[in-house]
Amino acid sequence: MLKRAVAQPLSSFHSQSDHHQLLHRPISELNSLITSYIRRGHPISAFNLFLSLRRIRIDLDSHTFTPLLRPSPTSLGKQLHSQMIKTGSDSGTVPKTALLDMYSRHGSLNSSLKVFDEMLHRDVVAWNTLLSCFLRCGKPDEAIRVLREMGRENVEMSEFTLCSVLKCCASLKALEFGRQVHGLVVAMGRDLVVLSTALIDFYSSVGCVHHALNVFYGLKGWKDDMIHNSLVSGCIKNGRYREAFKVMSLVKPNAVALTSVLVCCSEESDLLTGKQVHCVAVRQGFTFETQLCNVLLDMYAKCGKILQAWSVFDGIFQKDVISWTCMIDGYGRNGCGYEAVELFWKMMEDGSEVLPNSVTFLSVLSACGHSGLVEEGKQCFNIMKEKYGIDPEPEHYACFIDILGRAGKIEEVWSAYQNMIDQGTSPTAGVWISLLNACSLGQDFERGEFAAKSLLQLEPNKASNIVLASNFYAAIGRWDCVGELRSMMREKGLVKEAGNSWIGEGFNGHARSLSA
Repeated sequence: MLKRAVAQPLSSFHSQSDHHQLLHRPISELNSLITSYIRRGHPISAFNLFLSLRRIRIDLDSHTFTPLLRPSPTSLGKQLHSQMIKTGSDSGTVPKTALLDMYSRHGSLNSSLKVFDEMLHRDVVAWNTLLSCFLRCGKPDEAIRVLREMGRENVEMSEFTLCSVLKCCASLKALEFGRQVHGLVVAMGRDLVVLSTALIDFYSSVGCVHHALNVFYGLKGWKDDMIHNSLVSGCIKNGRYREAFKVMSLVKPNAVALTSVLVCCSEESDLLTGKQVHCVAVRQGFTFETQLCNVLLDMYAKCGKILQAWSVFDGIFQKDVISWTCMIDGYGRNGCGYEAVELFWKMMEDGSEVLPNSVTFLSVLSACGHSGLVEEGKQCFNIMKEKYGIDPEPEHYACFIDILGRAGKIEEVWSAYQNMIDQGTSPTAGVWISLLNACSLGQDFERGEFAAKSLLQLEPNKASNIVLASNFYAAIGRWDCVGELRSMMREKGLVKEAGNSWIGEGFNGHARSLSA
């Protein structure tokens, strides 16, 4: 009877007597059943069983509660914690660690620390969970302190501990400390197969690709796809294309590695290599991978091949919000504003479950700005909040102000700015730049001077901002201000970056091994 129950959801118990009989089984069997439901992906059945037990049983223990903590949202997790305290089920290392893990996964740092402090005995799993909590909350410095405390408490570090520490070192760009951890791994005789990916990620993140390569080639025996992908990604990010393609040639190409290469092709506008990778993806049957196709269409769009980008987009079987956003952005950056807006409307009217997000709106607003589509831009900006409940961020306001400014609608520009202030959104440098450009075009010199001063106050050491403000003052004949700004640049040693164009020469010739 119990085996049948474990294999099926609680809703399959049609007989009331069967259900009643189930609830009076030994608590250890019912705990196992709750755990089984969670593992088999039936959390509702697990919670229903728990609620039934809570009504008629008084012998609930920690093993009844702990499986339910992992799938619980924060509010439900707190309720379970309260029940555990009431029933005395919250004491002991295992339930405390489960609570610590639950609060950690929801980013509740203070609650996690409180639970940890209450623990009488802390094993390596509890310490590792605390490490993960600080990492999730973006506090690698604190995670390093936890590691040192583990050393003082003579807690034996596991592979998971060392992986977490290496993530901290990568986040902090702490090369020397990471090398010490590497030495500790070797001295302790830990499994390099398990830790090699973390070591490769760490060395790649601090720009020491030669160390990452040494770890890879020093690894004896079998290497899985994750290790290869990690090294390929690290080489690509550090511009070591020759090594990246050499590593890729050692194994059968996979979607993750090809995606890493395509990302760099997009950044470098390297159409030749991108096409070769596309051919490999087609030949290996990876064109059903939505993530890879998203990067592929982005690569074509950034290389100016909008028809090829559309072809890839049109062939994506399961389009997600990134697919739509990449294509809208591709149209916008290639001067096809009308097509971008039409695709945006199609996305909303398509009847699919894919909804635009804040990045989608940023892409379509940018497209409207580049193509002078003022009314369309207004519509898109207004429906963000009204239809989708998305609060405009400073980047959206900067784009919207730019749209209005290019059309010479200076009063609407300042109305949008005032609306942003009323909403409690602080202007960024991008917003001030858009305002200053709008004032220059609309000859609104008084308010333009306000924008120029605000921009220089926010980012006083950025050469392009000083040049922009200087050009504005020159346009209104304030040559005294122009002279002051030029003197400021000389004193600070600032030089405006010259315009440049990227020509993908780093990849050419290195991708041939993939096509073989």
